[in-house]
Amino acid sequence: MRPPYLLLDIDGILIPFPDAKKTTPATHMRHNVVPTGRSAAAPVTIWLNPAHGPLLMKVIQTGLVTPVWWTSWRQDATALIGPLLGLPPFPYIDLPPHQITTSHPNGYLWKRDHVDSWLGDAFAIWIDDGFTRLDHAWAAERTAHGQATALIQPAPHVGLLTEHLIETLGQAALAHVAPAAASDSSCEAEAA
Repeated sequence: MRPPYLLLDIDGILIPFPDAKKTTPATHMRHNVVPTGRSAAAPVTIWLNPAHGPLLMKVIQTGLVTPVWWTSWRQDATALIGPLLGLPPFPYIDLPPHQITTSHPNGYLWKRDHVDSWLGDAFAIWIDDGFTRLDHAWAAERTAHGQATALIQPAPHVGLLTEHLIETLGQAALAHVAPAAASDSSCEAEAA
């Protein structure tokens, strides 16, 4: 069985949003980056936690997940953000440009339509800060139809925590065990 995809967002996950006082977590370091299409004279300031790279590498090295950037940073996720965290290049999904007036134009996270068509029947663990009740219902329905889908939702002003990665590993382990358990059950039924 193919390991579940680990769909990773960046904004609100690796780059927390400033809080009401316009501060970010003390664990994060400031970086200036120049995203694709921007002038070097107008860099974007971001804050990253240097511990995230090694933590994500430990998760990836288990072989329990297949990482994919699922973010509006597109190719800059692997070209700019990943290297700042010491991450090797891994695939990104080239999401269409989204004019942000709301992240939930239909009551659910705008990226979900693209996730749904891209995933097909693959298992997935998706880490994003923008899920709604409708996204959770979608994940539950996919799971009920045999396409295990776990949503992990860090607080956008805090971002990714170790507990989210522990949950990721737990969900990945369950995805590996569930098909074996279903297979064992069908073998037992045939034997009876």
